[in-house]
Amino acid sequence: MHIGIFIYAEAEVLDFSGPFEIFTTANRLLDTPLFEVSLIAKQAGVVPTRGGFNVVADYGIDNHPSFDLLIVVGGYHNDVMADAEIIGWLSAQAHTVPLLSSVCTGVFLWAATGILDGKDVTTHHQDMADLSASFPALNVVPGKRWVEHDNFISSAGISAGMDMSLRWLEKLHSDELARKTAKQMEVRSQYSSF
Repeated sequence: MHIGIFIYAEAEVLDFSGPFEIFTTANRLLDTPLFEVSLIAKQAGVVPTRGGFNVVADYGIDNHPSFDLLIVVGGYHNDVMADAEIIGWLSAQAHTVPLLSSVCTGVFLWAATGILDGKDVTTHHQDMADLSASFPALNVVPGKRWVEHDNFISSAGISAGMDMSLRWLEKLHSDELARKTAKQMEVRSQYSSF
């Protein structure tokens, strides 16, 4: 299963590194690794994320393999939301990628495609009012680590992306794998038993 994580300049580091670590840790706990995880940006190469942390994107939006799950992360998203090429790419992905997700303010980018109209979503608590005002067709749900419907899961701010990724592990493999991964990483969530 190929998981793509879309990043951009000033993306929140834990938004992408948390899910990346969840899926790659799960691989280490399996006899046969199940997940391939790739970072995608507008262009392949170095992406300057929050705090001056430079990350290398494996693929650009014009040259990447197909994905089974595409996660869009949060961060300083305003410039990205105004980029018609990226929003067009996301809209196309929404019709070809079976499973979609967002961490934190990444939901703004999916919302800009129109695919979430009429759906329940969540985001970082500080951005809920802005999300509701910008996209009144959404039902923004407060107080949840993640909200899911059909093939889409949105998560609240930053560390909630790890909880959301554990939920994906449960859906894609098993509750047991989600719990083992949470324990291995010492992530405190509904999947924790320590």
